[in-house]
Amino acid sequence: MAQIIAIANQKGGVGKTTSAVSLAAAFAVAERKVLLVDADPQANATSGVGLTDVATDQSTYACLIDPRVASEAVRQAVLLPSLDVLPATPDLAGAEVELVTIPNRETRLRSAIHELSPAYDYVIVDTPPSLGILTVNVLAAADCVLIPLQSEYYALEGLSHLLATIRVVQRNFNQSLSIAGVLLTMYDARLNLSRQVALDARKFFGNIVLEAIVPRNVRVAEAPSFGKPIILYDVASVGAQAYLHAARELLARLETNVYSRSGPEQFAPAPSPAPPRSHEHSPAF
Repeated sequence: MAQIIAIANQKGGVGKTTSAVSLAAAFAVAERKVLLVDADPQANATSGVGLTDVATDQSTYACLIDPRVASEAVRQAVLLPSLDVLPATPDLAGAEVELVTIPNRETRLRSAIHELSPAYDYVIVDTPPSLGILTVNVLAAADCVLIPLQSEYYALEGLSHLLATIRVVQRNFNQSLSIAGVLLTMYDARLNLSRQVALDARKFFGNIVLEAIVPRNVRVAEAPSFGKPIILYDVASVGAQAYLHAARELLARLETNVYSRSGPEQFAPAPSPAPPRSHEHSPAF
């Protein structure tokens, strides 16, 4: 049975989709059988692996409405032999309205993924930048959560809402949900602010924060426009190497069960972000 990893943070632009696509590809390169599930109506994880001709009846939307069709919607061996994809379309945005009248609406995706998971080592799920019913569905299905955290001002603001949502899901739908790690993204070592956010994150989350840090990198930003994960677009780039490092570290945690089994309860409310400092572009020595 696969381990199911939700990539979640309700803030937009923190690197959720890039992290989901990059880690799924890195796991596949490491010869793990991986299913990448796109649960975001923006469908950027879908286009990020080069899929553009997705029919609504063969997408995540269809699986939420009828979990029995999940196997028919999966695209096999996308870019890599060990990488399968359950794609999304913009119609997924309508699922939030349609699910209102459907019984067990919070666990529809869990039913679909559990139909598929025996064929995989890992299922990685990209979530929308919200804490609505789609994200709740993902958290209800997941074994653990990876939180991408942008190394910028207000990065920690709002994390208390995400942790509170995880607690609600734990109490009501998924008692075993835990936090696998926090991944710092868009890090710029030249900025005092990036370094301060990293320090605050490590102080708040402790060793749950991955040692790997994803820097700001032009090649990472370019890769989605070519429909490729960064490790296939430019494996020598610093961004690709950072994601490979993160994948190795995350795999080590997942395969030895060394991560936050107790979930979010151990964390106090997220600290206020550090105020901006002067001379932000001074190099770090």
